[in-house]
Amino acid sequence: MHASGVPAIECNAVARRFGSRWVLRGVTLRVETGEAFGLLGANGSGKSTLLRVLGTLLSPNSGSARVGGIDIVGDPDGVRAIVGFSAHTPGLYDDLTARENLQFATEMMGLGTARIDPLLERVGLLDVAMHRVRGFSAGMQRRLALARMLLGTPRILLLDEPYSNLDADGVALVNAVLREHLAVGGAALVVLHELTPAVGLLHGTLTIRHGRIAPDGALRLAADGRGTVA
Repeated sequence: MHASGVPAIECNAVARRFGSRWVLRGVTLRVETGEAFGLLGANGSGKSTLLRVLGTLLSPNSGSARVGGIDIVGDPDGVRAIVGFSAHTPGLYDDLTARENLQFATEMMGLGTARIDPLLERVGLLDVAMHRVRGFSAGMQRRLALARMLLGTPRILLLDEPYSNLDADGVALVNAVLREHLAVGGAALVVLHELTPAVGLLHGTLTIRHGRIAPDGALRLAADGRGTVA
């Protein structure tokens, strides 16, 4: 799925500010092909901003980053073509049905519709495909957003709190999707509120403090969730 030897995600001293406030202050990290890393940190530490920068929704004020070997500033369209981005809020259209939301997404992405029903079935929403999203629970909306993200068969996933509002079955679904993605050479960077739902899945964790990767917050995890400083 990725070019051999090319890191899935590579950041070098990435910084981003909003006005005079620096949110990211020189973030350097590397995620290899086939790896999933959790991104931990307090509210306001810069986790979501980093994902938005890597997904080309925001530009860095300084530093550089490559996703799948593609420069995020030099070729943002190329990055978007290989990235699946899932924001903390699902960002769905309430007045459209589940299927219509995915149909609209395929039109915007220039894709066909063949994957819509298989993905609705994969996330457990095929039976409610013709129901308007405004009647969906928060967990159902999260499942639909997951299906939308997978429409383009992305190589690299950027997930902002993907377990939010999910029950045990929903958590198992996210983990199954991630395992399948990694098995075919994908990679993922996952913002987490807590580590527990992803134990046994992640290859390591990175902790952001005050806009920087904390030196003591980089762990490589064993299958049981125990870690050592990377």
